[in-house]
Amino acid sequence: MNYAPQGKLRPVVSNRDFRFAAVHLDHGHIYGMCNGLTEAGGEVVKVYDPDPGKAAEFAARFPTAQVAASLEDVLDDPSIRLVASAAIPCDRGPLGVKVMESGKDYFTDKAPFTELEQLEEARRSVRRTGGKFMVYYSERLHVECAVVAGNLIKQGVIGRVVNVIGCGPHRLNKTARPDWFFRRRQHGGILCDIGSHQIEQILSFTGARDARIVSSTVANFHAKEYPELEDFGEASLLMDNGATAYFRVDWLSPVGLGTWGDGRTIIQGTEGYIELRKYIDIARDRKGDHLYLVNRDGEQHFTLSGQVGYPFFGQLILDCLHRTEKAMSQEHAFKAAELCLLAQKQAVCVE
Repeated sequence: MNYAPQGKLRPVVSNRDFRFAAVHLDHGHIYGMCNGLTEAGGEVVKVYDPDPGKAAEFAARFPTAQVAASLEDVLDDPSIRLVASAAIPCDRGPLGVKVMESGKDYFTDKAPFTELEQLEEARRSVRRTGGKFMVYYSERLHVECAVVAGNLIKQGVIGRVVNVIGCGPHRLNKTARPDWFFRRRQHGGILCDIGSHQIEQILSFTGARDARIVSSTVANFHAKEYPELEDFGEASLLMDNGATAYFRVDWLSPVGLGTWGDGRTIIQGTEGYIELRKYIDIARDRKGDHLYLVNRDGEQHFTLSGQVGYPFFGQLILDCLHRTEKAMSQEHAFKAAELCLLAQKQAVCVE
């Protein structure tokens, strides 16, 4: 079986060829985003956050980043090609429009929007400016077994994909969360937030361009002290190519679990299936990145941590430089966002 590439990926450019900045560091995902870009050869040269402490902490971890006095200081720098951000979710879309209107590409943490109107404004800005509005859907892009699964599907090892089941449990860690996490207007809801990971990977693994939300449900089962929080969500989808999908997300990971969440994906094909155990193989291996494959050749298990790297980041850099769409199409990034917003909007609240 060929699931190339293997080993640590080499930088795709010299760091002097791709300079980027980080702004609004409201979620820790900004570190994964910037690590990915720097490992692919980019250089983070500026950082800005309204909280000087956050900016100083970032600069300590990325010594090439100069602390900027303002967002405008970043946007007015002609050497910066891309701005990465993990702002409060309700601010991500408007910030992206501002970045693209300044002539730069934008890379945001998921979920990129909390309202459909923000998505439509971003679409208009992309058409107007030619900028890129890319999204860090990390549960596929920054997980090696998910990278390999995509390669295997393209090779046809399980035939045509007809169904995907995704489970995205998370640990709540109430005391470590910022205030905005518990405010619906700011975080957008559970299907909008962590559900965006699931919908993006469903689109990717099925090869669909669009889907219909058949049903969706949300609830607050175990965090009644936070009435605007949803700690459970689920949705069923019918893809435009006939595949079906179901996903569940929650903030209910037990404290006895050896990591923050037992993320799993099962991809059913006409000639076999793949199961991903992304972050842990419970009671066996806490390293994660396990892929199980069953097809005509039998049963196989692959431990993939450190084996293939994360090609998305290098592809994104090259896309920004050459105006291509190898890492992810703009249509795909926006469609995943649209579907999670629709799932959230029509969800039935059961508790």
